Amino acid sequence: MRIVDVREITQPISSPIRNAYIDFTKMTTSLVAVVTDVVRDGRPVVGYGFNSNGRYGQGGLIRERFARRILEADPRGLLDTGRDNIDPAKVWAAMMQNEKPGGHGERSVAVGTLDMAIWDAVAKIEGKPLFRLLADRHGREADPSVFVYAAGGYYYPGKDNSALCAEMRGYLDRGYSVVKMKIGGASLAEDQARIEAVLKEIGSQAQLAVDANGRFDLETGIAYAKMLRQYPLFWYEEIGDPLDYALQAAMSEFYPGPMATGENLFSHQDARNLLRYGGMRPDRDWLQFDCALSYGLVEYLRTLDVLAQFGWSPTRCIPHGGHQMSLMIAAGLGLGGNESYPDLFQPYGGFPDGVRVENGFVTMPELPGIGFEGKSDLIRVMRELAA
Repeated sequence: MRIVDVREITQPISSPIRNAYIDFTKMTTSLVAVVTDVVRDGRPVVGYGFNSNGRYGQGGLIRERFARRILEADPRGLLDTGRDNIDPAKVWAAMMQNEKPGGHGERSVAVGTLDMAIWDAVAKIEGKPLFRLLADRHGREADPSVFVYAAGGYYYPGKDNSALCAEMRGYLDRGYSVVKMKIGGASLAEDQARIEAVLKEIGSQAQLAVDANGRFDLETGIAYAKMLRQYPLFWYEEIGDPLDYALQAAMSEFYPGPMATGENLFSHQDARNLLRYGGMRPDRDWLQFDCALSYGLVEYLRTLDVLAQFGWSPTRCIPHGGHQMSLMIAAGLGLGGNESYPDLFQPYGGFPDGVRVENGFVTMPELPGIGFEGKSDLIRVMRELAA
């Protein structure tokens, strides 16, 4: 049993939308295929992965460093001999050979992309959905039902409040009970008007979360907090720079409601520093670490261990990114749910065909691996790469 090839292509996921910090007109992603010599149903088992939105494709790093190390490693040293399968932790260790600690930067995205494909292959070799494989290995009862919320509300050329409200109404019509919109890309007064329009539109049918995408300095974050605390928001997300733990800690003095952050922290060490110094409150706040951006599931398991050391439940984790990998982790390891992009970043966002949101939850289909084969537009692109 061995990995015989690793293939990568950089693909556009461009869209004329923007948040408070960046626009997505030139955004890309890396799509990878990890080909094994294991045969199931007459075909070689291929694991697929891609990096989450908000970070560009990592083709150079994947091809020149991390994929090469996988292929150069002794295949026997990558095996989980007790399970007759590939061992994702050993593959991860091979990828990270000769890498200095710290300075996570973009390499965490490259490794996370490949790690996703490795886990997809491992679960396919065992013939199980990844969420069931994870539950089995961690002594849990698998729960295929996962909470999801609809992320949108971006700034868009010509998009007024009526269009924003129509977007949010569309999410409610599709079964979501929590919706999210962007703030910080307009003036405080304009954002307040946008928020009030959405709250009027959704009424008691759903809750609203707002996301500043790390835009605010302390003064602006406090000004928004004083405005926002009058509304029953699901959360106030990523207020300032993700590494400014003092700013995040200060916000708890001005905003008593739930806050969320973590999507731009890429290691268990960063997660530990957030919990040490960021003033996050385990009874109400939310953590959004995205495995596809932060060295993959192998590292995410270390992050969950850090959370446990600080008294945090995995149910306070709702990962960023809206991809099926985090859905599988949420179902298999008991996270609090997952982000969802019903209309954006296709074909990489969303769910397998036929999966519907009901009262804010989806039920995972019983597809081997991560379930990419169940999403017709996505698996078509993936199989082109594998072929």
